[in-house]
Amino acid sequence: MGFEKNNKASSSSHVLQIPREDTPLLSKNQHLSSPSKTFANVFIAIVGAGVLGLPYTFKRTGWLMGALMLFSVAFLTYHCMMLLVLSRRKIESHFKNFQITSFGDLGFAVCGNVGRFAVDAMIVLSQAGFCISYMIFIANTLAYCFKISKMLVIWSCFPFQLGLNSIATLTHLAPLSIFADVVELGAMGVVMVEDVMIYVKTSHVLETFGGFSVFFYGLGVSVYAFEGIGMVLPLEAETKDKEKFGKVLGLSMGLISLMYGAFGLLGYFAFGEETKDIITTNLGQGWLSSLVQIGLCINLFFTFPLMMNPVYEVVERRFCEGRYCVWLRWIVVLAVTFVALLVPNFADFLSLVGSSVCIILGFVLPALFHLIVFKDELKWYGLACDGAIILMAAVLSLYGTYSSMLEIFGEKA
Repeated sequence: MGFEKNNKASSSSHVLQIPREDTPLLSKNQHLSSPSKTFANVFIAIVGAGVLGLPYTFKRTGWLMGALMLFSVAFLTYHCMMLLVLSRRKIESHFKNFQITSFGDLGFAVCGNVGRFAVDAMIVLSQAGFCISYMIFIANTLAYCFKISKMLVIWSCFPFQLGLNSIATLTHLAPLSIFADVVELGAMGVVMVEDVMIYVKTSHVLETFGGFSVFFYGLGVSVYAFEGIGMVLPLEAETKDKEKFGKVLGLSMGLISLMYGAFGLLGYFAFGEETKDIITTNLGQGWLSSLVQIGLCINLFFTFPLMMNPVYEVVERRFCEGRYCVWLRWIVVLAVTFVALLVPNFADFLSLVGSSVCIILGFVLPALFHLIVFKDELKWYGLACDGAIILMAAVLSLYGTYSSMLEIFGEKA
């Protein structure tokens, strides 16, 4: 098998207790998760700020094209998540004493240092990209609510983020992840109710298909919205009944895609061509709208250090031998802040991150690892399926990244 040559190296590296991207927020719990808890964990891992850009994306792509693209991406994401799970199970069954707990471990087991580096690089870029989008959202939203400069908002957040990101352990910040998800789900519910109330009072000319020119834009945002593949192996490892994991994951992805589709469609149907890149800014200046927007900003502000933790684990492992390094964290936060200042549009940046690193991390690497692990057992259609995913995703990533860069910088030139 393609991973046999890495057995010795992988086993020895596993003994070294080096921090990795899967280090838990809380101390490791020995109790395995029930199906209901696994469902909740998958839901929390997937649902994020990307959903807020879906109504604007549906405006750009057309509602039918956007919905079809969203559900297609959800199915392909689920398929590639299961490819990772099957690859991990195959390797662990072949090497009884070898345990894979993260995406990076799997990359190392399959492709050695090159595999781990590829996963590390994509995780750093994707997680940093998420946090850049958070800063863009916070800046745009607070600037809209209080009529102040976006630059002022970003630099005002900077010293507080230095403090939050200097915390060596996330034990004290972990409860904020629960708060963040509760706030986001509540805000989504409020926005959807407002959308329905506005839709029944107004009518808009709605576009069904936006054309090929916006296909890659919609693809990038859809991929971003479902990004969470880095958590699938830790979640499967903590599941009590592993045979049911695939069904639980599929149910979770199905419900999330329906929720995303409803949120995107209702937002576009309610505001039509007036739909903005951050849907909450369409709700006007009332107290309820302001409360929802400020709540989301607080949510993303405290989610920022949680999402940056995998980045710190990778860079500290590679540059500081796994030791905590506050100045390195500050440099990363400064770099993220500078990039956020350069990108004015929230949804455009979602498309860029989704089209570039998220497609590689979510589709190319899982299919590639699965192909290497199962290459001697797959029939021709299995080989063709993995090969098609790799080729298609690579092409879409390249062209989608180019298209997104034109969206961000071409129109501003």
